[in-house]
Amino acid sequence: MSTTTNKSSESKDSVSLSPNPRLPLLIILLGGSLGILPINHWVPILLTTFGLFLLIQTYTLRLEFDANSMVVWQLGRELRRFPYENWLAWRLLLPGLPGILYFREVASPHLLPILFDKDTLQNQLRLRLSTLEKPEKSHQTLS
Repeated sequence: MSTTTNKSSESKDSVSLSPNPRLPLLIILLGGSLGILPINHWVPILLTTFGLFLLIQTYTLRLEFDANSMVVWQLGRELRRFPYENWLAWRLLLPGLPGILYFREVASPHLLPILFDKDTLQNQLRLRLSTLEKPEKSHQTLS
């Protein structure tokens, strides 16, 4: 299973998301592929460097869902807590790709690259914040 329970959390139903390096590896691959083209080499260098940064973040950051909030951890230290009561909406952008999590709190919007198991992330968001999900807008017109 792709989730683990965090014993140090106050809540017994907390879920920590497993890392998924798919997005950083795709960015590194794209940067490497562009490196063989006869173009300015700064673009591939920047893309590959950004991919390596995200790869490091994949294994140092953790998202945890507990009873009251989503918590971002880095190397066992809590970085930020996002209480569910402050959330206004959420959506997974580009769900067919590795994707980005967009969520809006009362104070500000947030975009997070999905460096974790996407299915578990979506399941936890739907379990805890299902009424705030904003579906993708359809480009089809209904007649």
